[in-house]
Amino acid sequence: MHPNLPRWRADTPGVQNRTHLNSAGASLMPRPVSDAIIAHTELESAIGGYEAADQQAGAIEAVYADTARLIGTRPGNVAITANATAAFIQCISTIDFAPGDVLITSRCDYTSYQISYLALAQRLGVRVVHAADLPEGGIDPESVRQLLNTPKVRFVSVSWVPTNSGLVQDVAAVGRICAEAGVPYHIDACQAVGQIPIDLSALDCDYLSATGRKFLRGPRGIGFLYTADRALTRGDYPLYIDMRGAVWSAADQFTVADTARRFEDWEFPYSLVLGLGAAARYATEVGTEGGQRAFSLAARLRSALSLIKGVRVLDRDRNPCAIVTAEVAGHDGAEVKRWMLEHKVNIVSTLRWFGQYDFAEKKVASGVRLSPHYFNTEAEVDRAVELIREIAAR
Repeated sequence: MHPNLPRWRADTPGVQNRTHLNSAGASLMPRPVSDAIIAHTELESAIGGYEAADQQAGAIEAVYADTARLIGTRPGNVAITANATAAFIQCISTIDFAPGDVLITSRCDYTSYQISYLALAQRLGVRVVHAADLPEGGIDPESVRQLLNTPKVRFVSVSWVPTNSGLVQDVAAVGRICAEAGVPYHIDACQAVGQIPIDLSALDCDYLSATGRKFLRGPRGIGFLYTADRALTRGDYPLYIDMRGAVWSAADQFTVADTARRFEDWEFPYSLVLGLGAAARYATEVGTEGGQRAFSLAARLRSALSLIKGVRVLDRDRNPCAIVTAEVAGHDGAEVKRWMLEHKVNIVSTLRWFGQYDFAEKKVASGVRLSPHYFNTEAEVDRAVELIREIAAR
């Protein structure tokens, strides 16, 4: 047993009544996170929302420092957003796309972003180009290098850890190539923060977006955006900037905030903001051993599932992360999810349209995704395997 496991589980009330293998969806919040949310909600109820925010101004300001410490940057480079997708939209809206402009991405980028790219293509005439994959899976950085020779490339965006298949894409190599070319680069770190250490100096990105609810173990409905100094110096700001990000300095002009807060909206759910700060502090305290344990539990799960007749593990990559995707022959993913939930095990189903390129190549209609975290036990992982063995044998 890991020496810190008893404390991690004691801090996680949810483990008492179910096995949670859905940290890639929304992980179980540790008690300090839920305590922070509840305390501020009660304060708002007692004295008023504006007044509660004023009273907790110091604690709210500390969230920027806590989040910055987690990812290795300065508080002024952090913006708090409604979620990771909102952060992505804010940074991509800094580009004034014109017909014929090119956006480069990966074949495994997150579903919502792929839809956004298509919308840009349909409405603004942007040409969306998907870089080639490596043989083992994941974006080929050399393909990005070649594509950057295409005229009118305006933006590159890559999901570090896609929503399925266990991939960990080489976003650092892509970052070096984009920096050399001087093209703005966004990393979707939604599934990475909390299971993979973040070294922004190695990533060389202009933007990095993330959510609170996944491996970071924060609440739903909150996220953040890292903005590099070079993006701030360029004067990047979102298309729909509001009074949080700028001052209406004259009747016909506005002045943009000096920091990444130019990407924020004025209205905040401050209880969730404080929950995000608590999650960042907790993750910093856990450190890299949390992600290492999550990877180890996923490897145990992946290995055992691969031995079950009728189960096909769909993961790719030489060193897959703590996301395990599998197909159970003869059973729809939703059916497998219901079966597991009946036995108090949380997983999710995943559908072909969540990853059109990946699942089409594998001829998958639906599957299931299991994502353990450091607070899970080996026994919980083994029980999940046995339950899947039972339904596969039907």
